[in-house]
Amino acid sequence: MMRSIWYDGMMGLVTGDALGCPAEFCTREELRERGGVTAMEGYGTYQMPPGTWTDDSSMALATLDSLRNRQAAVPKDIMDCFAAWKAQGSYTPFGRAFDIGRTCSEAIEAYQKSGDWHTCGRTDEHANGNGALMRILPVCLFLIRQEQKKELDEEQALQTVQQVTALTHGHRRAGIASGLYYFMVRSIVQNREKGSLKELLQAGLDAGFRYYDKNPENQEELKHFARIRSLDAAEKIPEEKILSSGYVIDTIEAAVWCLLTTDSFRSCLLKAVNLGDDTDTTAAVAGGPAGLYYGGENIPAEWRNALQRREWIEGLIGAMDARDAEC
Repeated sequence: MMRSIWYDGMMGLVTGDALGCPAEFCTREELRERGGVTAMEGYGTYQMPPGTWTDDSSMALATLDSLRNRQAAVPKDIMDCFAAWKAQGSYTPFGRAFDIGRTCSEAIEAYQKSGDWHTCGRTDEHANGNGALMRILPVCLFLIRQEQKKELDEEQALQTVQQVTALTHGHRRAGIASGLYYFMVRSIVQNREKGSLKELLQAGLDAGFRYYDKNPENQEELKHFARIRSLDAAEKIPEEKILSSGYVIDTIEAAVWCLLTTDSFRSCLLKAVNLGDDTDTTAAVAGGPAGLYYGGENIPAEWRNALQRREWIEGLIGAMDARDAEC
């Protein structure tokens, strides 16, 4: 069976989000005291049934729907989809938005007032939460396909990643985080049968740092990413030194660390969730690359089958597969 990057990546993201949803904001110690998360649970933080996914998936699926409809990354259309999510409950499990991050919410409200996608995202240093990183995967996959078909080059792809990130998170640091994620995802998609996950992640990061190192204006910001330059060093970081807050640096570090220190989709996502705090986003950000590497067929069936609105999600994914088949 031919593997689908859309199924592997998006189902990995949504499954990670849903796995982490009930434990969001629980500390690592609290989770440890109750035996840790070991299955797709329900209720907990938001009192929602098992398989409920949150803002991470809603914004990623809204982006995916925009890509499907426009056959391009169109910032205004993506923001229209975000506005429909926030105001009307589109792209949600039960018809209402919940767990909306403050920076994303403010950007959507600014867009609703002005209609200007260029200026709706904050650009100050506080705009470095993980609310753009968590939703950038479908854009990455779309651009990777465009690069493969030579419809655009790397520079154009990275400009688009930056543009879509800045819709809500306009600081340079958030943009670099999304860009490094793009390079890691691209490395897995293009070479997933040719190396270990660690090798592919390192190759992607090496390419990403080469790209960002070329611009002297990035140097101060790149210092924040120092712990993931060398994955030999990163995988040796003890768990107590891995943070799992909503800060974009903590999230990308935690996701990479979970990918490095596990050997299956199941173990990677359980480790991500059991880090505590921003459990859904850490697991969603790790879940995309994990799904791409291990394959959607290795996402535990009981997790996939529990996802709320699974058939609708699979329909969106199928539309992207059909588009790829036509090209």
